[in-house]
Amino acid sequence: MLVAQAAAQTFDPSLFQAQNEMAWREIGPYRGGRMRALAGVPSQSNVFYAGAVNGGVWKTNDYGRTWKPIFDLEPSGSIGAIAVAPSDPKILYVGSGEGLQRPDLSTGDGIYKSENAGESWTHLGLRDGQQIAHLAVDPRDPNRFLVAVMGHPYGPNAERGVFLSTDGGKSYTKVLYKDENTGANDVEIDPKDPRIYYAALWEARQGPWENSAWSGTNGGIFKSTDGGSTWAPLKDGLPEGVIQANLAIAASDPKRIYAAVATQQGVGIYRSDNQGEHWEKITSDERPAQRIGGGDLPVPAVDPQNADVVYSASTVTWKSTDGGKTWSGLRGAPGGDDYQSIWINPTNPKILMIVSDQGAIITVNGGETWSSWYNQPTAQMYHASADNAFPYRVCGGQQESGSACVASRGNDGEITFRDWHPVGAEEYGYVEADPLNPDLVYGGKLTRYDRRTGQTAEVGPKPLRGPGYRVLRTQPVVFSPVDPHVLYFAANTIWKTRDGGEHWQEISPDLSRKTWEVPASVGKYRDTPSAKPTQRGVVYALAPSPLELGRLWAGTDDGLIHLTTDGGLHWKDVTPPELKPFAKVSIIDAGHFDKSTAYAAINTLRLDDLRPHILRTHDDGKTWTEVVSGIPDGAPINVVREDPKRKGLLFAGSETEVYVSLDDGDHWQPLRLNMPATSIRDVIVKGDDLIAATHGRGFWILDDITPLRQLKDGETAPVVLFKPETAMRVRWNTNTDTPIPPDEAAGKNPPDGALIDFYLNSPASGVVTLEIFDHTGKTVIRRYASDQEDEEVDLEKLQVPTYWARRPRRLPTAAGMHRVIWDMHYTPVSVSPEELPMQAVFEDTAPANHAPWVLPGTYTVRLTVDGTRYQQPLTVKMDPRVKTSAAGLTEQFVLSKKLYDDLQRGSSALKELEARRVELRERSDEQSKALDKKLEEIEGRKGARFGGGGRLPVNGPPTLSMVMTALENLLNALQDADVAPTSQQRAAVMAQLTAMDTLLQRWEGLKK
Repeated sequence: MLVAQAAAQTFDPSLFQAQNEMAWREIGPYRGGRMRALAGVPSQSNVFYAGAVNGGVWKTNDYGRTWKPIFDLEPSGSIGAIAVAPSDPKILYVGSGEGLQRPDLSTGDGIYKSENAGESWTHLGLRDGQQIAHLAVDPRDPNRFLVAVMGHPYGPNAERGVFLSTDGGKSYTKVLYKDENTGANDVEIDPKDPRIYYAALWEARQGPWENSAWSGTNGGIFKSTDGGSTWAPLKDGLPEGVIQANLAIAASDPKRIYAAVATQQGVGIYRSDNQGEHWEKITSDERPAQRIGGGDLPVPAVDPQNADVVYSASTVTWKSTDGGKTWSGLRGAPGGDDYQSIWINPTNPKILMIVSDQGAIITVNGGETWSSWYNQPTAQMYHASADNAFPYRVCGGQQESGSACVASRGNDGEITFRDWHPVGAEEYGYVEADPLNPDLVYGGKLTRYDRRTGQTAEVGPKPLRGPGYRVLRTQPVVFSPVDPHVLYFAANTIWKTRDGGEHWQEISPDLSRKTWEVPASVGKYRDTPSAKPTQRGVVYALAPSPLELGRLWAGTDDGLIHLTTDGGLHWKDVTPPELKPFAKVSIIDAGHFDKSTAYAAINTLRLDDLRPHILRTHDDGKTWTEVVSGIPDGAPINVVREDPKRKGLLFAGSETEVYVSLDDGDHWQPLRLNMPATSIRDVIVKGDDLIAATHGRGFWILDDITPLRQLKDGETAPVVLFKPETAMRVRWNTNTDTPIPPDEAAGKNPPDGALIDFYLNSPASGVVTLEIFDHTGKTVIRRYASDQEDEEVDLEKLQVPTYWARRPRRLPTAAGMHRVIWDMHYTPVSVSPEELPMQAVFEDTAPANHAPWVLPGTYTVRLTVDGTRYQQPLTVKMDPRVKTSAAGLTEQFVLSKKLYDDLQRGSSALKELEARRVELRERSDEQSKALDKKLEEIEGRKGARFGGGGRLPVNGPPTLSMVMTALENLLNALQDADVAPTSQQRAAVMAQLTAMDTLLQRWEGLKK
């Protein structure tokens, strides 16, 4: 059904599953984000796997030159562990959940298995483990493996510790467990005796407010010598009060074990030479043990062929060649990139893989050189904004990697490295371009970046550095939608500037909770000094009204909502009573149609509550209603937004996907479509597009949400032709240089043309046609039909870049939603596919369209289904970057149209000529031979390359083929750029048109 009854405004999800459906496109930035899980394949040294903490599983078969996602259809995108079965490299195990207790994490839903090297996956349970930190597979039996389960990061639970499966994941036995607060963060199997196991347990809890964490000494290092039946703690030589440890066994000498060990006093690197019976601290060098904190303990790795060569993944990747006594920097020094884990090829230890907060890199020469992380779109973006440039740029802060603004469209047919750039803002948060000047970009806490100079200036409120003020990693930076001169910044109080940060005015008191009850999720740690209730919250969400200047909603991370209607002179607490302390108000969106309306996304992940929460008010916050029907438990909500063009059309983002509501939140449906599961931290509407900021897969755009805006209540219509949104006439690829190789990482451009959507309630019984009429409404300039052949060619056979593909023109007749992309050209003059390669070789450009662009203006779209016609107007506008006058564009079109018309005339004449000559050749009389010779002089096709785009010699009298080629070249030259014709082009056009007339007159005379 297109729509259901008015009582429940929903749509059939299959609407958008057919070919040419609405689909998300990934725009980047193409630089790596945080990864912790990794694995290589010893027998296939070119093959590696990496797991993004919120971007799924990735695979490379060319040593990291290119990566492809292999987990995008699964319901979880947070990855903490990957293991390849040593005895069968086709078998992979993946543990979901980030696998590390730290701020700003995402949880998972258990274990997955692939038996075909990642082509397909099966879920294997342990759903409530939430955080899988490590996997170890028996080197002889691919069905026997151990799982280190961290458990809930924000609360106690029983499904944690070490689990053993002996049947490939069909069942598990909990073989090592301490209590509901202590999980397992590491587990290892002795490579020469698969009944000897080592494990590290970690008592840890993340708290409800940012950077709150507790740990205890109930964990430590443990060993089993009987396949997990019994375990003994390893303590001799280790410091008292072990909190956390990471382990590494030397494959060449399993008696040698290295450990990074954390206590309250600090972190040290330890070694055992007798299978853990005794340990000693092996270095006083603090560098390989350094970590920023928050559970990021260094991760050791041992050369499989030399037990004295050991690595430490820390803020720098360190290497020791003397058993850990002395260390040197291998990767990241000076500076650092927060390295997370290392894999070393056991057959060639010069092949290493490292994952870090910037993605995955590989070396094949022992660290002399590395592959790039600028080929992995796994950026963890916190928020999204869009500037007012054309094409617009999508901006935001990235976890551990600063900021980025990414163009929504690239000039080279795709979004390449040339189309995004850092903008000087601190990582973690908001980035907003000045609405009046997109070259000025504000972000962080707080900077202003100037694109013209590349310089960044500090412009934040100076008092924030003093006592009494608090900020977190993500603080709102928001321009007023009513007065674009006004910029707001929020800490625990709200600030306002009208001059780009030169002067600031504090417009609110501290809006956070003064006192509160310690949330139950804190559990046994509630009496620790750091859990003592104090005023520690901040304003986390800020929403100025688009309807009224001075009306401003504010939400805090400790669970309060305030409203001012007078620009901050007075604030009213409008918090719903059911909002608990530290139920984080993640985002508030002020109503676009009613000033008393607001929507609030409430994230309760840090309260160990994975249920969705969205609040709605229509009376200035006097009453609130929770509206989450249709959104399942298991994924907290990060964002809710109202569409600015259709009242009641809402979008929400959870920890796994995007949702849409057509009825003001009363009912929700998934809008994931083709997007992988990942944390949706923000969604915004820009014009006709929906933009998502994901925390693990960069930015995504859903182009043209027209169908969602035009879905209506009531009975189902048999056919719907949606009114197209305004189409921008933009050249899809202006790269006239050498094309960028197709294996270079790049984002997708928007569809190149006007998007026309229609819906069929049932399969059409006859031919379906879609026609575009000119401004008179009488002349068809483009026609698509269900009985036409597609324009697409076999690009693989032709060996030309994939972005040269043509859109199909054969219309579907199946029931459902369909999208047609009209390229805003007249119907192309036919050019056979076999002639494309020659043109590509000689001109090094995309194949010519052999049809003029239409002029900006209003056109008519007519859909005919089973004899019934449906019409809608379509407006075409010019690329705003083009400064050619309307008169110049009109002259270009008029001359191009004349050439186009004569090409059609010439094409028809050539076909008639060839048919007549075939007929004459069947005769043997002299009269027929003489006539054939005259026709050959007119046709002139011998040796010509009509449609090839090359230049033909001009010796001798002009022939029809020569003139056709000249017309084609002139048409292509006129259409190469949006500029007025030159005087030389005008003269050439008239000369060739005259030549065509002369030749056609000769042909008409001979026909008689």
